[in-house]
Amino acid sequence: MVGGRRVTGGRRLAALTPVLVFTTMVVAIISSLGAPLLPTISAQMHVPLSTAQWSLTVTLLAGAVSSPVMGRLGDGPRRRGAMIAGLVGVTAGGVVAALASSLWLLVAGRALQGIGLGLVPLTMAAARDHLPHERVKPAIALLSVCVAAGVGVGYPVSGLIADHLGLAAAFWFGAAVSGLALLCVAVVVPSSRARSAGPLDVPGVVLLTAGLIALLLAVAEGSSWGWGSAAVLGLLLTAAVALTAWVFQQLRSGAPLVELRLLRHPAVLTGDGCAIVLGVAMYMYMSGVTEFVQAPRSGGYGFSASVVVAGLCLVPLSIASFAASRALPWLTKRVGSRGLLPIGSLAAAAAGLFFALFHTSLWQAFVMMAILGVGIGSTSAAIPGLIVGAVPESETGSAMGFYQVVRYIGFSLGSALTASILAGHTPPGRHLPTESGYTMVLWIAVAVCIAAAVLAWLLPTRGEGGRYLDEVIAEEDAELGPAGFIGITTE
Repeated sequence: MVGGRRVTGGRRLAALTPVLVFTTMVVAIISSLGAPLLPTISAQMHVPLSTAQWSLTVTLLAGAVSSPVMGRLGDGPRRRGAMIAGLVGVTAGGVVAALASSLWLLVAGRALQGIGLGLVPLTMAAARDHLPHERVKPAIALLSVCVAAGVGVGYPVSGLIADHLGLAAAFWFGAAVSGLALLCVAVVVPSSRARSAGPLDVPGVVLLTAGLIALLLAVAEGSSWGWGSAAVLGLLLTAAVALTAWVFQQLRSGAPLVELRLLRHPAVLTGDGCAIVLGVAMYMYMSGVTEFVQAPRSGGYGFSASVVVAGLCLVPLSIASFAASRALPWLTKRVGSRGLLPIGSLAAAAAGLFFALFHTSLWQAFVMMAILGVGIGSTSAAIPGLIVGAVPESETGSAMGFYQVVRYIGFSLGSALTASILAGHTPPGRHLPTESGYTMVLWIAVAVCIAAAVLAWLLPTRGEGGRYLDEVIAEEDAELGPAGFIGITTE
């Protein structure tokens, strides 16, 4: 034992960090098989683009539920088992998606792949427990950077595979990577059985899953079925009942899935509120723009871009996000901590405003994503510090776990809302929406970003205690990789 952590020896210890890094790259692969591939899925599965959007929404939904579950399992003696089970699910999901003959089989495979979005916290925890003390922080920093770098590279690489070898090959590629990671984890990652186990909140998992599925289905299909239809109203009622019951169940549970009581801290409420609102806007932008650039010019809009080019459009987002996150100390001195979130949210709004008004040339999509990266990088770097600074050190893990769930819920809602808007602007008998559908997605995302800026300005942002933990921030920033951006502040 070193500093309360188990330290393995010899070759196993030397291989641990590379294996953990490789495992985090699975998250980048899962992400890269998302938004840019939607037009290809729509064409090959012969379904409207709005319906193909479910292959992204379901992945994010699975991430929202699996992240707290895997985090809870990873806190105790079952961490290695949780990592192996998660990678089994991801690998199986890749195989199912590659072999899928219908959209709904592909959606099932993507749901299994979404389990992998909860892997990064487990790799961080394994590094903390099994590496020597002096190697922990460098390892966590490396993991966070590798997730971001993997996302930036993953989009064009998966697009290249899909373009030249077909959609199935892209999913076979994901299955191969996750399968290799599974083998490495099984051989190298040590057991954590010396740690005490905490109970898994099964009722909380069931209620959260039921509530989110009902909500996302209602949002995604509202335009197609009619917002006043019995089916949509019934789903919204089901979601309200399930999520309300979940809130009360979490508040009364001795070992809740997520610690809702942390919302008593005003800064936590502000950070989580902004995270969910910005998460909605970000996935509306990412889905809308990558689909727009691939739309055939023959339809009167779009650029007939390949999947590779659509993936490259997201690279400026990652680069600008990283640069903005690095500039956080400088920005804080210039605008103050209270101004960071509103200004970042307005920058994200400006990105959507730009592309909504100017979308006649492909370069405008790249510029739009770079502007968005500035807004995303500054806000995603500021929110974890805001939350951690507001809570006692003993509540840091729970606070960041809740933030993770909230962020994935925002991503899922953004994807589902995009599907609903595009469905409402898709003429009968056609698979592609009209240009007005994409501009509507952008305008609504702009409004959402402005709402986030107002929310951030009006709600309190000063913490009540605690301290800023570089290690925790690096961990949470690494988890932003599934969105295609990061924010690392390690002064």
